[in-house]
Amino acid sequence: MNIVVCAKQVPDTETRIKIAGDKKSIETADINWILNPYDEFAVEEALQIKEKLGAGKVTILSLGPERSVSAIRSALAMGADDAILIKTSDEYHDSLSTAKALAEVLKDMEFDLLLFGKQAVDDDNLQVGPMVAELLGLPCVTSIIELDLQDGKAVARREIEGGAEVVKTQMPAVFTADKGLNEPRYPALRGIMMAKKKTIDEKEVAIDDSRISIVNIEYPPSRKAGKIVGEGADAVPELVKLLRDEAKAI
Repeated sequence: MNIVVCAKQVPDTETRIKIAGDKKSIETADINWILNPYDEFAVEEALQIKEKLGAGKVTILSLGPERSVSAIRSALAMGADDAILIKTSDEYHDSLSTAKALAEVLKDMEFDLLLFGKQAVDDDNLQVGPMVAELLGLPCVTSIIELDLQDGKAVARREIEGGAEVVKTQMPAVFTADKGLNEPRYPALRGIMMAKKKTIDEKEVAIDDSRISIVNIEYPPSRKAGKIVGEGADAVPELVKLLRDEAKAI
């Protein structure tokens, strides 16, 4: 079975983001870049499927600037076999232009399963996976927390409000991974060393102009300082008064 996982490099979720002077981008100099956490679930699922079947190949496909190689090697260290980087500039590409570039490469690849993380933690758009599926004419199931392959068909479980939904589809198909699908493995030292030696195939694809542009980036408003109104039961009347008259919470 051939499985392709589309993965993205994103800023570490623990990085303190600084807005650049143009107010439309972020300072990248001091950022620690990582493999998108939701894409880790997709990589892990692909590896588990390959291990269960005892055969197959897992290919990582990524779009981004040269620095994206570090995230790709993280996936290779986990156990992926091959990798492709669609090399771009460091400028912003919206979901549709990204999906078209990925689809352009994927249309010439043979695969049974195409996996994405449900979203990238930098822009949180949740769009690229379904867009690629539409461009390739493939069925798509989003935000899955369970996946089972049976005789050329895939059965996926996804959480919905108030319950769960089970979806069955023919393969090849596209799935986007949610938290809870699995527990991503930590790369072993041997895997890390082997990943450094693997060749990453670089491709150049014409990227469409983005139809969406970032107009402004700003920090969230600062929280007001807390207020201590007293201690014990004697503080309750004042607390209730402030919750009613000042916070408008009751």
